[in-house]
Formats: sequence, structure tokens, C-alpha cells
Amino acid sequence: MKAVQYRTVGGHPEVVTVPDPEPGPGQVLLKVTAAGVCHSDIAVMSWSAEQLPFPLPLTLGHEGVGTVAGFGAGVTGLTEGESVAVYGPWGCGSCAKCAEGKENYCLRATELGIMPPGLGAPGAMAEYLVVDDPRHLVPLGDLDPVRTVPLTDAGLTPYHAIKRSLPKLLPGSTAVVIGTGGLGHVAIQLLRTMTAARVIALDVTEEKLALARTVGAHEAVLSDGAAAGKVRELTAGLGAQAVFDFVGAPPTTALAGQLAAVEGDVTIVGIGGGTLAVGFGATPYEVSVTAPYWGSRSELIEVLDLARAGAVDVHVETYGIDEAPLAYERLHAGKINGRAVILPNG
Repeated sequence: MKAVQYRTVGGHPEVVTVPDPEPGPGQVLLKVTAAGVCHSDIAVMSWSAEQLPFPLPLTLGHEGVGTVAGFGAGVTGLTEGESVAVYGPWGCGSCAKCAEGKENYCLRATELGIMPPGLGAPGAMAEYLVVDDPRHLVPLGDLDPVRTVPLTDAGLTPYHAIKRSLPKLLPGSTAVVIGTGGLGHVAIQLLRTMTAARVIALDVTEEKLALARTVGAHEAVLSDGAAAGKVRELTAGLGAQAVFDFVGAPPTTALAGQLAAVEGDVTIVGIGGGTLAVGFGATPYEVSVTAPYWGSRSELIEVLDLARAGAVDVHVETYGIDEAPLAYERLHAGKINGRAVILPNG
């Protein structure tokens, strides 16, 4: 089968031919319908050999949907041909966090060498994918798989982040979204659906700000040296009750700290290497700074329910599997407006 792999440190994604996978006991084989292209992949491909926590080559794709093509011994409750989404942050299934459905915070994953598909285990950017356990599959029903696949990360991750700040996003409050790409443009929709907050979007191009306005941002501000002052002006000098940074680079984490109101939340979602100092005087009084990771299995079900209700719609650009390297090039150059989706069998 064809697969998109990151093969050598410092290299670029390549389309290669690899053996078709076979599901073992308790595993499920999917024929992949769609796989999302994420900035996290680019971050991983920028790491040195010492930073990489897994061996290469790696089949990319941590956002995946497909149809059940087969299963190993002991698997029940699935039907061949059924359309399913893959819950990505696999865990051990038995620790205290996994028992809560929070496999994204599995306490034993590192110890046991459990890694997500596309981020250590073979990913969804291939014609077929083996899923380690049927509990990591969520039925799609009549949802469009191509428009739904980004919700497994670009929907789930901001949903998890926003839920934490819901008590602060009351009428009269402000939420700031830094970075309006794959995750950010979904976050804007979730904020509009789930809260009464005014949403201010920040990004570096007018094209991306236009998308932010289209999906519901009340205000769209260029993320430049004047951005902090503009947001303060829009909030009568108070700042935002919640700031969501979907870039996570040093300039944006610094900006996030400047935008937070007293008792506000700063949530750093992007993995661009930025940090934010915490301590008396470093941020306004009682600002909470957190760096969440993905979301729980139950939250993925909730996100898909929002999609069924028409509350969230991902803007996608589709590519065939042979065009995957081009999709990564365009993403790296900031030319993807929304989410790029690979169709391995399209």
C-alpha cells in the first residue's frame, strides 16, 4: 500500500510503498477514508534525533477516519464497512486517567511505549491503518468523513481547552484566539456555540482573518506589534478572560500573557516552543496558565455531536496521497486556509 512517511531526521514527507498491515488479536483494520495534515507534524519533523521519542521511518497522520475492513481475534461490536473516527491519544486503558476516558493523560503510556498513530505508531496517512483497540473508534454515522476527520484533533483539542474556561466566559466576557488556522478557526466556532463571550481573533495575514470573520469572530486583529494595544482598547483596558494560543511560539505566548485580564486564563495549545513565566508580577493577578493536550474519548463524542447539530464546520482543502508532500509544503508556507485533508484511497 501507499503511505506518507517521515523517514530521515531533517527530511521531508515521502510517499512510499509499504506492506499492507494485518490486524492482530484485539486490533481493527481500517481502510482509510481521510487523514488530516497538522502543524504538529511539521514540529515533529523539525526535531533533532535526540528530541525524537520514536524511531523512523514513521507513517504520518494523527487525524484519521475510515471504514472497518477487518479485525483480529476477540474483537466484537463492529461491522465491516462501518464508518468510524479514530481517537488518537491512545493509553493503557487501565490506569486512573484512562478509567475516566482521559487517555490523553494516560499515566503509563511512556512506560509502556504506547504512542498515538502518526506520532509514534503508524498513522492514518496510508491506504490502511491498524487501530490497537476498538475502544479507540467512534462511529461517524452519517457525518461526512472528509469534513469530520479534522475534528479528531483540530476539533477535540480546542474543545477540551475551551471547556476548562467555560465558567469565565460569561456574558460580557472576551475570549481571544491567537492563530486562526486548523485548530483556531474551529475554536472560534466552538466559542460562539458554547459561550456568550465576544471573540477576538488574531493572525498574521488578512486572508486568515477573513476566515476568522467568516466562522464567527466578532473582531479580527493583525497579530503584530500593535495587537496587544488593540485588544486592550477593544476590552476597555481590561484584557480577555480567556486567551487561547494555537501557535505556541515565543512571540505568541508572550502576547498571550499581555492580553489576559485579572483572574483570566491563558491556555497554550500550540507546540511552537514558547513558554510563559508564572510568578508574582509576571502576569496580572491570579492568571492561570495551562498547556493541555488533546482531549478525552467522551469529549470526542461530544465534538462529533456538535458537528451533527451543525454547530461546527471545518474548512478543508483535499489532496490525493501523492500530493501529500505538497500539502505539507503549503501548510509550512502558511498557505492552507483551514485544514488540509489527504484522501489515501480517493
